[in-house]
Amino acid sequence: MKPPLPPPCFLAGLALTLSALLTGCGAKDEAPPPPRPVLSQVVGPAAQPVIATYSGEVRARYETALAFRVPGKIIARRVDLGTRVKPGQELLRLDPGDQALSAAGADAQLAAATAERSLARSDLERYRGLKEKGFISQAAFEARKTGFEAAEARVAALEAQARLSRNQAAYTVLRADQAGVISQVAAESGQVVAAGQPVLRLAREEEKEVAISIPESRMAELAHVGRTEVVLWARNAASRLFEGRLREVAPIADPVTRTYPVRVSIEGADPSILLGMTANVSFLSRGTAPSITLPLTAIFQQEGKPAVWVVGKDNRLALRPVNLDSFGEDGAHIADGLKAGERVVIAGVHKLIQGERVTLLPETAK
Repeated sequence: MKPPLPPPCFLAGLALTLSALLTGCGAKDEAPPPPRPVLSQVVGPAAQPVIATYSGEVRARYETALAFRVPGKIIARRVDLGTRVKPGQELLRLDPGDQALSAAGADAQLAAATAERSLARSDLERYRGLKEKGFISQAAFEARKTGFEAAEARVAALEAQARLSRNQAAYTVLRADQAGVISQVAAESGQVVAAGQPVLRLAREEEKEVAISIPESRMAELAHVGRTEVVLWARNAASRLFEGRLREVAPIADPVTRTYPVRVSIEGADPSILLGMTANVSFLSRGTAPSITLPLTAIFQQEGKPAVWVVGKDNRLALRPVNLDSFGEDGAHIADGLKAGERVVIAGVHKLIQGERVTLLPETAK
């Protein structure tokens, strides 16, 4: 005999009780995730895009290798490396013995030739008188005249030789022909040097420039250079930039490094810029429309087009398409789509979603 079924009201009440219990178990909502921390940057004022930046060394535009005009043995060196000199200042001195003997010999030969010329002049005057009285022929007179002219020419030649010998004696003292600083010393006292052998290098300080080397693959970029900036490594970040001027580009690459030597003049160089300092030279594009520069990690690709995450009100993200001008060593150059003062995310852009709320890391929340 089957047990009796419960009444319908009992079954309905049981169903309502089970439903309430199930609803109570699933009604508890999960806590929302905390805002994602992001690295961000405030977009600064637009600036001209940098084509390239090169490191170089500050040099003097005019550097002269100094040498003696005559050979000899150095007996004195009056300057050291880094000495500042004035025009006419004595730098090095050779043993003057040989040059003094040469000058004395030239003076002696000149004295003998002068005496011979005096004798020839006296003979010519005597023969002229005899010719006027008809005691000698015209041929004899012409012979004496020719002898006097030869003696006079010999005196002129020996006078020039004597001046040359005196000049060579003076060349035993090497003097500065202009103001500057000694940038290289290549000879010491006691050393025997040949005529024309470089012994010192003199650098003029009134005009300074930076010597850099450019690879052959980047030479075409020089045609698009508009402005040039020079920054010294020894100066702090708050110091001003120096305007540069592309002055010289070598037409032939260096045979060892296969790079092209380039000189950039420093406009308004002050005495604090020392020769040999390291400097960065930045070539800016000639384009009339400046661009905003962002790190390459800030660029997000949306359907194959560039975009950036902009941090809006309440720190919520909005994906904004931008137009790129170019890519450089300093980052991506944004032609338009952003304004100065806006904040963009510069790292982890591929993990973000539209409208997501983020928190700014302390070092970037300025």
